[in-house]
Amino acid sequence: MSVVLSPRAARYAPVGGKARALAELGAAFPVPEWVVITPQAFTLSLSPQRRAALEAGEFEAAFAGLELDAAVRRELEAALARLPASSAGWAVRSSALEEDGAAHSFAGQFESYLSVPRDAVAARVVDVWRSGFARRAAHYRASRGLAGTPQVPAVIVQRMVPAEVAGVAFAADPVSSDPDVTVISAVRGLGDRLVSGLEEGQTYRLRGETPEDLPAGALLNAAGVRAVAALARRASDHFGSPQDIEWAMAERRLYLLQSRPITTLEEVTWWDNSNIVESYSGVTTPLTFSFAHRAYASVYRRFCALLGVPRGVIAAEGHTFDRMIGLVRGRVYYNLGQWYRVLALLPGFSVNRAFMEQMMGVAETMPRGLRLRTSRSKLLDALYLLRTAAGLLYAHLALPAYRRAFERRLRRVLRPPEPPLERRSFEALARYYRELEGQLLGRWDAPIVNDFFAMVFYGVLRRLCERWLQDADGSLQNDLIGDEGGMISAEPAERLRRMAALLRAEPDLARVLHAGDWPQVRAALADHPALRAEFDAYLARFGDRCVNELKLESPTLEDDPLLLARTIAHMSRLEVPSRAPGARRAAAEERAARQLSGWKRPVFAWVLREARARVRDRENLRFERTRVFGRARRIVRAMGSRLAERGLLDSPQDVFYLEVRDLLGYAEGTAAAADLAGLARVRRAEFERYARLPDPPRRFRTVGSVYAAPLEDLEGPDAGDPTLRRGVACSPGVVRGPVRVVRDPREVQLDSPAILVAERTDPGWIIVLPLARALIVERGSLLSHSAIVARELGIPGVVSLEGATRWLRDGDEVEIDGGLGTVRLLRRAGEVNA
Repeated sequence: MSVVLSPRAARYAPVGGKARALAELGAAFPVPEWVVITPQAFTLSLSPQRRAALEAGEFEAAFAGLELDAAVRRELEAALARLPASSAGWAVRSSALEEDGAAHSFAGQFESYLSVPRDAVAARVVDVWRSGFARRAAHYRASRGLAGTPQVPAVIVQRMVPAEVAGVAFAADPVSSDPDVTVISAVRGLGDRLVSGLEEGQTYRLRGETPEDLPAGALLNAAGVRAVAALARRASDHFGSPQDIEWAMAERRLYLLQSRPITTLEEVTWWDNSNIVESYSGVTTPLTFSFAHRAYASVYRRFCALLGVPRGVIAAEGHTFDRMIGLVRGRVYYNLGQWYRVLALLPGFSVNRAFMEQMMGVAETMPRGLRLRTSRSKLLDALYLLRTAAGLLYAHLALPAYRRAFERRLRRVLRPPEPPLERRSFEALARYYRELEGQLLGRWDAPIVNDFFAMVFYGVLRRLCERWLQDADGSLQNDLIGDEGGMISAEPAERLRRMAALLRAEPDLARVLHAGDWPQVRAALADHPALRAEFDAYLARFGDRCVNELKLESPTLEDDPLLLARTIAHMSRLEVPSRAPGARRAAAEERAARQLSGWKRPVFAWVLREARARVRDRENLRFERTRVFGRARRIVRAMGSRLAERGLLDSPQDVFYLEVRDLLGYAEGTAAAADLAGLARVRRAEFERYARLPDPPRRFRTVGSVYAAPLEDLEGPDAGDPTLRRGVACSPGVVRGPVRVVRDPREVQLDSPAILVAERTDPGWIIVLPLARALIVERGSLLSHSAIVARELGIPGVVSLEGATRWLRDGDEVEIDGGLGTVRLLRRAGEVNA
């Protein structure tokens, strides 16, 4: 068996972290030629007497006069003879089996020898072995809690390069953990004096691509600094974590000598709530977050399985799925790194990444400092691609079947509960919740697969519109997607208009709906069967809808139907804009037909058909999600009532300050804390404190624990024309007029149709959206509820306009261009035109 291995053979042998890293770098990096001697060579070099001394812990006796085994020496000489000659000698360094890993770097704990003549290499190999048993290495191992007999290191023998400048580089700041900063140290000649601490060297820092001021007498110019930094980042991207590299420059060529992970970094996390704020705005209670957290982890595990990601990979990434969303000061955020890691499990990551960013509406692309290891061997990558591509194809073909099965489960699980919830015990309610979770939340196949293909086809359509139809601003794509029909998000507006029209003929009834209490409204509706039938039908279909409808603590329209009565009464007094016809869509289709020919026409037609269907179904399946959350809301409220009746909670509403596991654990005997009332009081006090705090930034970064670290705002200051701001164009059209800033649609009544400005919207906003002439929203994306509803209502829309509700005030006159994504402030409220 060979004990002197080439880089290719070393990839699959126990040769330690340093040699394995060099082997994995392969031909893609400028690494000087090398071989590695496995630890087995040490065993072959030991006599029985030396082996006995080693086992007895008599290390000095074991190594006294030790020489390399003759057969091993011949194999080493033959291996070196196959490498290019080295006028600068050879580097002989350790690669311990415990060294240079993610947890223990062992940096500087083993002897290294540079510029070794070829005839002295064998003796230096023994010296490296010996260093693994020296007091210094023993102290290091003890300080790291590494017990047992030291493992002899493998030994790397590498061709030296005649370095003019050499040093080390950290792809992230090793002190602050800042992933945007690269730190480089350099000395003249070989880098051993820098690594050993004998020479301080010169230090260079780069933030992004920009070096800080170069020191006097700089050994590296700006281009050289950027080249070393780029090499460190390439190595980091390759390994999926920030690297500490050793490098050298010789004869105007840059070499990578070794690479290992930086083990002293705190974890850096990027947070963004650009799109999720539509569902979870403001402070979200512990019960809602725990419900959402369980759902996200379960749904995306299932999604990856459906697309053919191997079970072992899904199991290994369990921690990733559990961290896709986080709770920061009571607000829900995406943990961007975990989302990218999930997406990296799928083939075509570079393409899908851009589509996901578009769907999520994130402010910027993947953070520079986020390292994702997606590299596999070519054979494994090909097999993995085939498997997941087959999974994608099957999931696309099976989507109609998934949806039918999902709808059957919905009908079965969401049928009227018998016995009714109010007659069930706390324990029976817990069992019912488990059924809901197992039948629906754990089998969310159709919505999540449809969401993925909506992301893909919408993104592909955008690319085709840009390349084939010169649609630079996305307005043509929006026209093609809009006015699809069959979208449930447009149905409430039509029903509200219909009821308002009926009410206009009944002024006495309108006065009751406008000012009466609920018993008065209900009694008055009884005398008008046509309107009452419409009213009851609306509640039956959309009673689970409300502002913040995915927050279990939110009261629904069914809880407070008086809000529906007030909305109808108010709409009956106004001229509500009618829904725009599909003229824009027809014109867009004609333009596409004119510009496309040959094979492009059927390809474009298929992509367009799929994009329309997937976006339509995405919105409709979100309505089914509302129904599921509505049933979960009723279950947990009933659980709160049962606990309060038993004296286990101060109030039924305190259930929202428990987590799902607290409730199920109490019912099933697995609770870590049985004092539910005390737990709820503590959490209520904490979350009431969060409610008094300003919202964290939309996008920020933390170093270390998010609960102990400052939130580093990643949003830049406003710049440029103070009267013009640009967001994301989502629905074309140009409108001028006054704005109305709406923070809570339940607390505002519009005197006339207006340009609505909001931080975010959700389906509960339908009570004001029919009165909108145009829509300006701070958050959201092209596939968010705001964008879809604007297109379906045929009104101009701009989403992701940062700071819109702070920039604009009621009565300000603006011009919104939903095709360009711009909003121009024409006049402040109260200003007189000159």
